[in-house]
Amino acid sequence: QVQLVESGGGLVQAGGSLRLSCAASGRTFSNYAMGWFRQAPGKEREFVAGISWTTISTIYADSVKSRLTISRDNTKNTVYLQMNSLKPEDTAVYYCAARLSGRMAVSTFGQDYAFWGQGTQVTVSS
Repeated sequence: QVQLVESGGGLVQAGGSLRLSCAASGRTFSNYAMGWFRQAPGKEREFVAGISWTTISTIYADSVKSRLTISRDNTKNTVYLQMNSLKPEDTAVYYCAARLSGRMAVSTFGQDYAFWGQGTQVTVSS
């Protein structure tokens, strides 16, 4: 079992930056890909970014490319999402997710992730 806890959300003006963190506990943080998803009010959850276990492969949603960067530090059991040039449309609850052990490849599909955090709110004002 893996427990994921997100932090770093908050209120920021358009054009500003935030750095989200997701700390994993419960078992060795290795051999599985991680991802960030978000859900805005009245909308379905959507994929934001994903990173393979080796960090060689990353994938981003078109809407966030060049503005958001995903990274991970396996020595700290933590995955990060650096968000720059934020826009009001980035406002959402952001969730980190982990695939099952051995699933090292990145996926953009929520159903491929077995463990989820509780989410952290990001609000971007115009």
